[in-house]
Amino acid sequence: MEDKLRSIGDYSKIKMIQSVSGGDINQAYFVETAEQTYFIKTNKQVPADFFQVEAEGLDRIRDTKTIHVPEVFHYDIAHNDEEIYLLMEWVEGEKHTSTGKWLGEDLAALHSTHVGKQYGLDSSTFVGEIRQENLLFDNWLDYYREQRLQPQMNLAISKGRMSGKRLERMEQLLSRLDQYIPSKPRVSLLHGDLWGGNWLAGLKGTPYLIDPSIVYGDPLFEIAFTELFGGFPGEFYASYQSILPLADYYEDIKPLYQLFYLMVHLNLFGEGYGTSVDRILKHYTV
Repeated sequence: MEDKLRSIGDYSKIKMIQSVSGGDINQAYFVETAEQTYFIKTNKQVPADFFQVEAEGLDRIRDTKTIHVPEVFHYDIAHNDEEIYLLMEWVEGEKHTSTGKWLGEDLAALHSTHVGKQYGLDSSTFVGEIRQENLLFDNWLDYYREQRLQPQMNLAISKGRMSGKRLERMEQLLSRLDQYIPSKPRVSLLHGDLWGGNWLAGLKGTPYLIDPSIVYGDPLFEIAFTELFGGFPGEFYASYQSILPLADYYEDIKPLYQLFYLMVHLNLFGEGYGTSVDRILKHYTV
């Protein structure tokens, strides 16, 4: 770890290294030197570009100048299964009474940025440990069906978690997805994995986004995921809608957007998420 810190110009003495929560995938540490504090993640069980993808996603969000993300100081690309490191700014603070409001406003500002007219992304990302292959599409419906739902369906089939009536309903839904998902919604830069554990409060309650899986797509896709597992205050939604009101059809398509994330969880964690997947499929099919 000393070598990694020296590589970014911090030659000062390490005062503290403390293990902290960093998700299910990585080892994570709070590191304090005489010069600065850091959040450092390490791993040797992930693809070589795992931390590079995370860093580039944070950079792309930062470039919009709409919402805070941690500064990235260094990331490794693995060679020969070596341990890799990601060095970032340590973000710490307490939630302010206005933190939820600021988060909603800042996310709406992020979603209001437009870069091009295509949906998807020009590179792959990760959702958890699963590599998310991306391409750029002129049509959001096609991207969502071909790059999101179909690959998760195929992965579930390979894992023995998609067969029988579940598979029949999934195939039926994909064939009629154009009845529900819009073809040309707003093109927004999305965090892409925004559940309650992927935002935190920094100094003076300023909200920060962490661990992105960026994509250009329908902002309702992002909002639907925030509602799936909780972790967002009511004022977040009110302030977001004061800038970007939710479309009239949002409640009709929200379960279809949540279906992607439930499929990811089905593939990562197993049949505990199968009932939720089945409930959505049953609602939209016969």
